[in-house]
Amino acid sequence: MSNEWCSRYFIFKDMDFDFWKGDRVQLRAMKESDALLRNEETRDSNGFRLMNWGVEAPKSLEMDKADVAEWIDYKDFEKGIMFAIDNLEGEHVGAIYLNSIDMKNGTFSFGIRIYRPFRNNGYAQEAIRIVLRYAFFEQRLQKCNSGCIEGNLASQKMHENVGFVVEGSVRRSIYMNGHYYNDLKLGLTVEEFVENEKAYSGSK
Repeated sequence: MSNEWCSRYFIFKDMDFDFWKGDRVQLRAMKESDALLRNEETRDSNGFRLMNWGVEAPKSLEMDKADVAEWIDYKDFEKGIMFAIDNLEGEHVGAIYLNSIDMKNGTFSFGIRIYRPFRNNGYAQEAIRIVLRYAFFEQRLQKCNSGCIEGNLASQKMHENVGFVVEGSVRRSIYMNGHYYNDLKLGLTVEEFVENEKAYSGSK
């Protein structure tokens, strides 16, 4: 990474800061105890349907412990990294997954879940911003590709708040709840994110 690239894209006002901590949340490594709340959230069928495009079969706590064990210690970067999300009171509020990492082309994606008791607090947007900064400014990735079910206005707004633009829609490509849905495609380049970050920083 060149000095020119650094000076162009690093827009933090104060470099004496905790990269993984924001005004509302902080990201950390997953730990085994996170499996308990993760397992309780499997009963949120509507949340899982919107995130995974379908309803999952019930999972045992042991199954969720095994899943969490796969993400502890960030074993395989290109496979993906799962971060736990805590609020600043120390409560575990969700998780965010950096995935689909293509180092050749510089693209990636993410998935995020905020647990039911903690929604509508601005946690999702801040966690996404932290992960985007990591991907763009630390890993030199250059574009994030994402998507949601067309009509999921909350998810679309969440994406647009951090700078994503709608790139298109794949018709009738998702089946769930007895209906076919369109897959809304959204994208964000590093340049677009930088401009969004400048506006976000200036509004605080």
